[in-house]
Amino acid sequence: MSMLLDEASALTHAGSLLSSNDEIVASYDLEVSNSPAVGYRGLGLSNGICNAAIAAFNPDFASRSRVHVINGMGVTLGDSIIGLSALYAISAQFPQLRFTIYRPRHAPHYVRRLYELAAPLFGDIVDLPIKLDALPQHELRVDIGNHLFWPEFTTRAMIDFFIDAMGMRAQEISSSYKRNLWMQQLTVPEPRLEQGEYVLLCPLASTPVRSIPASVHSTIVDALWQRFRLPVAGVGAIDHPQYVDISARSVDIADFIGFIKHARHLVAPDTAAIHIAAGFNIPTTAFFTTIAPQVRVRDYPYCKAVRLDVPALDGMHASSRQSDVQAIEDAYYALKIDANIFDFA
Repeated sequence: MSMLLDEASALTHAGSLLSSNDEIVASYDLEVSNSPAVGYRGLGLSNGICNAAIAAFNPDFASRSRVHVINGMGVTLGDSIIGLSALYAISAQFPQLRFTIYRPRHAPHYVRRLYELAAPLFGDIVDLPIKLDALPQHELRVDIGNHLFWPEFTTRAMIDFFIDAMGMRAQEISSSYKRNLWMQQLTVPEPRLEQGEYVLLCPLASTPVRSIPASVHSTIVDALWQRFRLPVAGVGAIDHPQYVDISARSVDIADFIGFIKHARHLVAPDTAAIHIAAGFNIPTTAFFTTIAPQVRVRDYPYCKAVRLDVPALDGMHASSRQSDVQAIEDAYYALKIDANIFDFA
């Protein structure tokens, strides 16, 4: 039996956790529910469960009909979209496969809704915790828990990371299966705007250091209007005569996906919107501040990446520190934002 983890180690463990009564637990659920992360050990390779962060494995998918994915694919929208793309790439080669995905119970509602929409394409969605012995030992079980703390997550293209975490070799998968095209099979509403066609601005990421600062929102709207001569839609208020706030019409993730699906052009920072747009081949201008574009959009042919010069913050995934946010704002001010920035070479 593996050793008990202290609280800090439990929350950053590269994999799922196992309780004293043999329940598989997501450390995220402990953190957001303010439950003490004590008395847990790493799930590890218990009962033949696979975890690529601990030991490489190469499953025979051709002989399988069901794969159990434990604690996949994260609790953010972007990670979930790309993680599901990894499953889509595998099932494209082995169409007999279905997946059971065990998810953190306390994941944000909009992320839970994505899995509900995707379930008909992939298989079953089950909330954690679950008893270890409830997982059939004769079926393939893969732990991708707490992937944010796996060493390779910050250095590899995210889609390659997830494919490898499932036991396949990412270099053997065609780039066409790394573009989130499975999203085209989702049933989402068609947006209705009185103005007809529109371009879409989604400036907010999950953290300020990757978001587009509010002080340049109207500048971007103006540049988009000059380039496309179409109204600019977005969620939230922006003071510009050509801007349309769609907050009241985008109350569910399905609505949000629908707005991206039908946009003429998308502008966003490093956030889930660019991954949704890739799934529908929507031309996109994506701004990157702290994360290298090739880690996120390497396989997206309709995405133009604009890298801002903020070397002191390279590799930072999240921050709301005033000095960091100011450095991001300064970098946007130094960037020439006009109609030309939205042209593709």
